[in-house]
Amino acid sequence: MSTLEEENVLNLGHKLLQYEAQKLISFHTPGHKGKAEFFTDLHFPDQDLTELPGLDMLHSPAGVIAQAQARAAAVYQSDASFYLINGATVGNQGMFMALAGTGKRGKDLQLPKVLVERQSHRSVFSALVLSGCEPEYIPSVVHPEFGLPLGLKSIAEVDLGEFLGVHLTYPGYYGTLPDLETIAAQRDRQAAQVSILVDQAHGSHYLSPLFPKGALAYGADLVLCSTHKTLSALTQAAMLHVQGSRIPLSALKEALELLQSSSPSYLLMASLERAVEHALESRRWELLHEAVQELHHRVGGALRILNPQDVGTYGIAGLDWTKIMINTQRLGVAAPRCVEHLRKSYGIDPELWDDKNILFLLGIGNTPEEVEILTKGLLSLASLNKDVVASPEEMVFEIPLPPVRLTPRQAYFARKRKIPLAESVGHIVGESISPYPPGIPWIVMGEEMTPEILELLTRHKGRWQGWEDAGQGVWIIEEV
Repeated sequence: MSTLEEENVLNLGHKLLQYEAQKLISFHTPGHKGKAEFFTDLHFPDQDLTELPGLDMLHSPAGVIAQAQARAAAVYQSDASFYLINGATVGNQGMFMALAGTGKRGKDLQLPKVLVERQSHRSVFSALVLSGCEPEYIPSVVHPEFGLPLGLKSIAEVDLGEFLGVHLTYPGYYGTLPDLETIAAQRDRQAAQVSILVDQAHGSHYLSPLFPKGALAYGADLVLCSTHKTLSALTQAAMLHVQGSRIPLSALKEALELLQSSSPSYLLMASLERAVEHALESRRWELLHEAVQELHHRVGGALRILNPQDVGTYGIAGLDWTKIMINTQRLGVAAPRCVEHLRKSYGIDPELWDDKNILFLLGIGNTPEEVEILTKGLLSLASLNKDVVASPEEMVFEIPLPPVRLTPRQAYFARKRKIPLAESVGHIVGESISPYPPGIPWIVMGEEMTPEILELLTRHKGRWQGWEDAGQGVWIIEEV
């Protein structure tokens, strides 16, 4: 085989064909699950176009894009909705940039202070760098059986009047929800001027009584929906919904024009338009809901599944049934072995797993038949040979948040040097380090490395984002 032929075998296009040929059942993003029915009459590459006469302009819409965004606003019951073609990431960044623009300016030069859920997506921390906002973090609550931060600690004792805004994730990556209704009521009671920003990336389908209420229904000001995660939009397509006047539309438009591409993909925007219409086909979701209830009934005795009985415990205020989170410790089998078995024997491809948990994400493209295959696959796990696994008591951990020494923006622009990871305890870290998925940082730039975080970074064998020299060196802030 020639060198050129070898390179062709290893190229990305070839890898995509190899993956496609496996015909795995998707229980991961995107929500369309590869089903062509959502993209009828969308033609590639013929329609791989950008701003041309008759096609309107994303950053100054007056025609078909304006109409499509107005339709999205009507469906989500927002005052205005914006198409995003740089994913949910740009939505989080745009929200913080717009919020910062409403803060104090002039002689005060104060950093806008925001209350932020610490278990946020890494894009929230990049938004803190871009906006200059100073975060105060809301700690999470670790569930002792799953060993994961699934709940949110109460902020009832926090004076919200000290903040320009509050940012929450609703739902979290694993499908658990904070008590947004109580937090919004606290805002209205204490400090009506405070903006509530919500990353509802994994809840773009909250449009019917089958699901939790959307954040807009509780009075949130800005709500981000990652429309590709659970609905049928193409990957990287999302929406940002606006309610009320706390955040001026002009500030949000300015931020999005600054952050988004000046050559937006019309295929992405057309898929967003389609996704809004498909989202209203409630019968799809009704059938899936019935199939998931049956899965819980048949599998719940053999496997620990995060379920409605967990609501009201460990800071969990609600649960999204489209996220199926299982723990394999009852079986005495490690989760990676279970995943290998499910892929090989049932063609099931989950979203995420660790040593003892597996997460399956449903989307609008899934079918009841696929959920039935998942049910059979989960029941078959009982036949696997047992592993030597740690007891639940040994696996529980709750890592204290690292001390914050600098804001993310201050840390980003500070002078840095790289040192061996083993020598980093006590130093201020100059990069945000996130296991991926889910992309939630274990340490954020500007925080001090602790022995507990170092132990986590050393032990974890998964993939990383934001860490230049994974497992070896780490950038730290140089002391002046």
